[in-house]
Amino acid sequence: MKLVVISGRSGSGKTTALHVLEDIGYYCVDNLPVTLLRDLMSELATRTAPRIEEVAIGIDARNSVTQLEKLPNVLRELTADGIDSQVIYLDAGDEALIKRFSETRRRHPISNDTNTLKEAIVREREMLNPVASSASLIIDTSNLTLHELRDQIKMRVAENQDGMAILFQSFGFKNGIPTDADLVFDVRCLPNPHWISQLRSQSGLDQGVQEFLQGHQPVTEMVHDLTTFLETWLPRFAANNRSYMTVSIGCTGGQHRSVYVTEQLCQYFKTRLGNVQARHRDL
Repeated sequence: MKLVVISGRSGSGKTTALHVLEDIGYYCVDNLPVTLLRDLMSELATRTAPRIEEVAIGIDARNSVTQLEKLPNVLRELTADGIDSQVIYLDAGDEALIKRFSETRRRHPISNDTNTLKEAIVREREMLNPVASSASLIIDTSNLTLHELRDQIKMRVAENQDGMAILFQSFGFKNGIPTDADLVFDVRCLPNPHWISQLRSQSGLDQGVQEFLQGHQPVTEMVHDLTTFLETWLPRFAANNRSYMTVSIGCTGGQHRSVYVTEQLCQYFKTRLGNVQARHRDL
């Protein structure tokens, strides 16, 4: 049996993630007390008609701090029982969460008359630290639309049946390093198409930018060296029972160099590994 725990701060997209998994056949339960998790899995394991093979459980700060602290031990016990357990943790920046609550006029689940929305958001992060530390995958939804989040869940969770799912992600350092990155590479030392007026409005997906970068030896060398490094180390991460790996490639604005290098790496590894995808955060 497979168990996916969906957790994260309020407003980060947990309900959307659960709905995606429910739509593709997972047995889903939201807001389950941690102390009932093992009993529920034992009950579901005994069902034969219909037999349940995939379960998704929503666990968040509506649990007490004491219960949340017990989750890592409960997951270890479930693994010992033969259940394939993993935690998918969704989060977003404080300002993004504040904006979402302000736009929807929803009440934050742990806010009250004595604290502000921002204080509740910060407090929730502290409460969920034990859950976040157990996560197999952290997804930063700050810049994701609902459609993009659904695609991420389908691609990285639902379709990740065998082997390690790898996401190559471009970004711009001026907008911050992605919080969900496992490996970060800086390509700001490469020639910058931004300074070519006819290329400035294009991106690393456009032929003009690609031809410009292909014409510079340092770009070829960077792609080769990153490919060699990842060919050596990605299998070792996979051998260590990693289910997910996010490789982030950054340039200044996330428009040209990082997009090009990300695409080159993604195309190369797609021919050699199973679940490989590309995403351009700031494009």
